[in-house]
Amino acid sequence: MIEVEHLSKIYGSTPAIQDVSFSVAPGEILGFLGPNGAGKTTTMRILAGYLPATSGTARIANYEVHENSLAVRRRIGYLPETPPLYLDMSVEGFLHFVARIKGIAAGDRSSRVKSALERCNLSQKANVIIRKLSKGFRQRVGIAQAIVHDPPAIILDEPTVGLDPRQIIDVRNLIRSLAGEHTIILSTHILPEVSMTCSRVAIINRGKVVATNSPEALIAQLQGGSDYELEVEGDAPQLQKLLQVLPGVCMVQIVPTGRHLPPHRSLIRVISAPGAELGRDIAAVTVGAGLGLYELRRTSATLEDVFLELTTQEVAHGELAINDSQSSAPSAAMELSGEEE
Repeated sequence: MIEVEHLSKIYGSTPAIQDVSFSVAPGEILGFLGPNGAGKTTTMRILAGYLPATSGTARIANYEVHENSLAVRRRIGYLPETPPLYLDMSVEGFLHFVARIKGIAAGDRSSRVKSALERCNLSQKANVIIRKLSKGFRQRVGIAQAIVHDPPAIILDEPTVGLDPRQIIDVRNLIRSLAGEHTIILSTHILPEVSMTCSRVAIINRGKVVATNSPEALIAQLQGGSDYELEVEGDAPQLQKLLQVLPGVCMVQIVPTGRHLPPHRSLIRVISAPGAELGRDIAAVTVGAGLGLYELRRTSATLEDVFLELTTQEVAHGELAINDSQSSAPSAAMELSGEEE
């Protein structure tokens, strides 16, 4: 449905995005994840036909964005970070206006507007003037204008920015309800948006794509083995030596901790090799050495760990091997592109 190949945008000598490539299959939600200023908005604007690319190609529904801009615009719904609303119009009146300028036949406008109102849970607000709505409902109106013409592709740029927790949950549920019937690109720098809304993620650092995969696959590839943390009472350095010689143990650390622990207690982290299940052995060695074991838990990496790992280091283009072609995970790409603000 959406194919982006080697897309770049350069301002003078400053690249906003560089050699960005990704694809989105029909019905998928693609999470476009990156820090502020990474290039997300630039890429969204290029896909929406608002901004020309310096090089590369982008195709939506088999139409090249630059060569067939009008055909592409008829087939996308676009919600910029600030919804394009006429505040003095009623919700329903505004959607009728949008339906008309998007070329919906006069006989179909009422049904399309009604459908958009229902899908965005705006039916009870149909006659309310937009300026009287809360920010959350204005965001819903923005999404309604993006889907009123029932486009196959929807582009959402930071759709939950500035909303309160209740509004964020409502908008997330709305976006998830659109999946399947629509192909969606969701640009955000908010990690929960991706993990709770999208099936795949793409991460970019400094204008270059550094990872594309499902969140679960990215976490697994970053983590490798498992981490264990145990709180013990007794001779922690001696236990560290005993645990270090266990088969499958890569490293044992006594963790400096800012949290208050009772006297003579320590926090120890054990990092295991991939595939090693060491919980029972760690407990047996600890108890066998006469130490008090107060807590033992296995920890796992999070999407936040992946994000920080990939966006706080220098990564040469094409260098990082965390992508769809190197994973057996399902193949919907979510890509992160460099953003200029």
